[in-house]
Amino acid sequence: MLPDMTMKRPWLRLLALLALLLPVLSTPAFAQDPPSSDSSGDTMIVATREAPPFAMRTADGKWEGLAIGLWDEIAQKEGYDYRLVEADLSDMIDGLPRGEYDASVGALTITAEREKQVDFTHAFHSTGFGIAVKSGGPDWLSLLASFFSMSFLMGLAPLILVLGFVGFLFWMAERRRNEEEFPRDIRGLGSGFWFSAVTMTTVGYGDKAPRTPAGKIVALVWMFAALLITSTFTGMLASSLTAGRLGGEISSPADLLDKKVGVIGDSAAEQWLAQDGIASDASFDDASAGLAALEDGEIDAFVHDDPLLRYLLRKSDLGDVRLLPGSFGRQDYGIALPPGSPLRETIDRDLLEQIEGEEWKGMLTRALGDGS
Repeated sequence: MLPDMTMKRPWLRLLALLALLLPVLSTPAFAQDPPSSDSSGDTMIVATREAPPFAMRTADGKWEGLAIGLWDEIAQKEGYDYRLVEADLSDMIDGLPRGEYDASVGALTITAEREKQVDFTHAFHSTGFGIAVKSGGPDWLSLLASFFSMSFLMGLAPLILVLGFVGFLFWMAERRRNEEEFPRDIRGLGSGFWFSAVTMTTVGYGDKAPRTPAGKIVALVWMFAALLITSTFTGMLASSLTAGRLGGEISSPADLLDKKVGVIGDSAAEQWLAQDGIASDASFDDASAGLAALEDGEIDAFVHDDPLLRYLLRKSDLGDVRLLPGSFGRQDYGIALPPGSPLRETIDRDLLEQIEGEEWKGMLTRALGDGS
């Protein structure tokens, strides 16, 4: 009965054919495989360079360090297969848009100029620049010259005027009844000046003293006023005879203008100095070479990333080299990726999870000290 009906009604034949094909179409052979986490299956090429303690090579040739460990945690979490290759600083940036590397990891500073060529992740460490100088003794010629500088004389002049005015008041109060110590003639003005000076310095030789009530009142007021004046003058003297004069010629970036300064070529430190009009006179391949040149007297200062300099000086025996207190400018370290990299969002998320943890903070403190 059914064959006859299907022959007479074509639409029934179509339904029968679909009924036969339905089990075949629903089999897994026709289902699409889900995409893998690494669809390409290629090994990522990651560029790095020596920048202790963020990236450094061990004796057996393996790479380790703060940035390397951070990248390895991200790669393990996302299932990235990667291989680290060494590159110079400029190539770590230039090689990304050329397709030579899939990422660059190390102590890479995020700058506007570099951002034009590559994409950076979120910063994983913020710091500044350090200035390394020789640990010399006091520069006595510079110290002596400071006593004759205009700034020192300008600070001394008001003090002399105040001493002269107070001395005049003493003389006016004492010249009639204490003529022996404060004569009525011009010598009395000198005696008043002398008395005001020794009173201010709390020396008090005792060769002169006020005898009149007016003189004693002036002396009492002057004693208390002298305390304030002395502290003010001490501050002015300290600013004139700067710490740089007492401990060397360089105490801030401003002192580098007429000095021979060394940097690493194409580094963020070189760009930072150029912005302030400071020319770098010597270029080095790495920080260790720059510090050695500084110790040998080939340059007057070496400017580089503060945490890198601090780490190297802690691990080295460069006793004649020291870092200026504090850091200067600002740097943010990030991971560099090719422009438009689809991995950026994923890496950013994993990176932030890592650096917000206590383990990362502890690693920074152990590697860089409390000043990390």
